[in-house]
Amino acid sequence: MSLRTGLKAKLKWLYPGLGIKRWLLLLGVGIALISLGGAILLMNVLMPPSSVDPSQHPLLTLLLPWVSALLLGLLGLGLTATALLKLNQSLLSPFLAPGQEKRVADLLYHHRRRDHGPRAVAIGGGTGLSSLLRGLKAHTTNITAVITVADDGGSSGQLRHELGVLPPGDFRNCLAALADDEALVTQLFHYRFGQKAVDGHSFGNLFITAMSSITGDFERALVESSKVLAVRGRILPSTLENVRLCADLRGEAEALGQGRVVEGESQIPKAGLPIERVFLQPSHVRAYPGAVQAILAADLIVIGPGSLYTSVLPNLLVEDIARAIRASRALKVYVCNVAIQPGETDGYDVAAHVAALERHVGPGLFDYVLANDCFDIPLPSHLSRDALVALDSGAIHGYRLIAADLVDQTNPWRHDSHKLAAVMMELCAKD
Repeated sequence: MSLRTGLKAKLKWLYPGLGIKRWLLLLGVGIALISLGGAILLMNVLMPPSSVDPSQHPLLTLLLPWVSALLLGLLGLGLTATALLKLNQSLLSPFLAPGQEKRVADLLYHHRRRDHGPRAVAIGGGTGLSSLLRGLKAHTTNITAVITVADDGGSSGQLRHELGVLPPGDFRNCLAALADDEALVTQLFHYRFGQKAVDGHSFGNLFITAMSSITGDFERALVESSKVLAVRGRILPSTLENVRLCADLRGEAEALGQGRVVEGESQIPKAGLPIERVFLQPSHVRAYPGAVQAILAADLIVIGPGSLYTSVLPNLLVEDIARAIRASRALKVYVCNVAIQPGETDGYDVAAHVAALERHVGPGLFDYVLANDCFDIPLPSHLSRDALVALDSGAIHGYRLIAADLVDQTNPWRHDSHKLAAVMMELCAKD
């Protein structure tokens, strides 16, 4: 039965309309002409003109075998090259976007170059992580995004509470960022319905939730979604457990014991008090095994960018994730935000971001601190200079500081994806 199935599959190549048979026939003719020219040439070498009576064979007759061999060979080479070109176009056309047929060599070169790129693991969440992934995918396809699952606000929070799935919002953003046709997928995934039944939900969140129901689990849903969207890389949760992010807040009346605990990632920035620390409930959760394996096998680990307390730290508070980062021999970089996060890091400079990380996970988790040093840019009216994260290189100790122009000129409160990725690749090359 399997033999018949295999034979039937092979015979499909001969079906009419595939545009294959004609080029295979032309290829056969070209190879035959090359072989014939080679045979004539070989016979002429084995029977040199010196063994033939010159009076019976004029010069033209002596040169005829060489000329015919050359012409047959050139004709055969031309037909073979044409057949191979057309055959490749017929085979590749279903997988190429319109207009890309003439760029096959370029596409293949860039694909192979990305295949041999460094194994990069990006840890975080929110728009910061998707910006990083958007830049990295131009340099490597060996990307793993490790994403927080503590989101409990908006559409993601509603789906999490009502259907019991992991919050899909950050996964949606990263799927869109790593998709082959990013512009279209981003528009599609960020589209929000206005109808009453699905009011406020984005298509991407509903897509991932539906895929989770169809496949039976969230992990499989991410894998299948990545296939459908031609995603370059993998997207993994830091844990599969239902965690809740809490914050210990301290106000001006801390001495009077008026600090308080806020539960829920979406509620923390709204509290209006400085954050002393964040923690997970439950506190000891198992890391997703695939995320740990990716970290241990990585060449480059990037922590951030993203909201310090609600996107970056929830991943690092999963103890096995932090242990794996320490155990990994990869190049480890913390990317500090370009702008402060209102309600989280008001008044923070780069050193304060690093100090907050050390308070939660201890020193020495990463090797480099990457920060923006471009502040002389025009800002929109709603953004003041104080909103940009200040850089005081003398205040950062124990890490190698790299300062570079990382600002997106159109959105100066965010990183430029390509600038950020270029610095990362340069670091990898030097390391």
